[in-house]
Amino acid sequence: MPFPQRLSPGLLAAVILLHLGGVSLALFLPYAPLPMTPATPLFVSLIEPTMTPPDPTPVPPKPTPPPPKPAPVPPPIQTFKPITPRPAPVAEPRRPDPVEAPKPEPVHSEPPPVATPAPRPAPMVAPPPPEPVEVPRVESVRAEPPPQPVPAPAPVEAPKPAPPLPVTQPRFNADYLDNPKPPYPRVSRRMGEEGEVQLRVSVDAGGNVQQIEIHRGSGYPRLDQSALQTVRRWRFVPARQGNQPVSSWVIVPIQFSLRS
Repeated sequence: MPFPQRLSPGLLAAVILLHLGGVSLALFLPYAPLPMTPATPLFVSLIEPTMTPPDPTPVPPKPTPPPPKPAPVPPPIQTFKPITPRPAPVAEPRRPDPVEAPKPEPVHSEPPPVATPAPRPAPMVAPPPPEPVEVPRVESVRAEPPPQPVPAPAPVEAPKPAPPLPVTQPRFNADYLDNPKPPYPRVSRRMGEEGEVQLRVSVDAGGNVQQIEIHRGSGYPRLDQSALQTVRRWRFVPARQGNQPVSSWVIVPIQFSLRS
């Protein structure tokens, strides 16, 4: 698109002077009121919109009810006429056949019977008397006495088990054991404490201490603990049942005396 050419300064000044002159004329000329023309009334008529009736919604046709089923026609009742039995035909009696009369046979004349003498009866012979039959004698049979009941055998007593072998208690005072004596606590010796402690010791089959407990205390815990700690390390001769070493319990008395 070509750009417009620039105006020269002289032409621009002339245009400005013409505008200023037109403005001054418009300001200094007398004002003449324009004639008033009466206003023409305006008539406004409301235009009613023509309402087009809506299309009627199609009404679905009512369903026609199915034709009623015809009522079942009961079967016609057949009437049966009673059947009268026909009389059985009566058989006419058969006429008997004519019977011919027997012809008479000619009679022959027989000679008269000759009388024969009647035979004499034979003499009656008496039968021989029956021989006597020997009746066997019935010997009296003695009734045997009923068998006596056999006495039941005496119950066999089971052999009594052998009494258990006596058990010897473990020993702790053998010389070869070399068990040390419990030390006397210095505090107990200084305070004059003395008494006897009885320990209950469980010794196994090898002579070792399995379990140890205080059976009767001396009344002083220091003496009881000294005996308990020492006897725990002792060796014992195990208890024996016959020749078999067994584990057993034994009471070990420990005496603490200031005079010893």
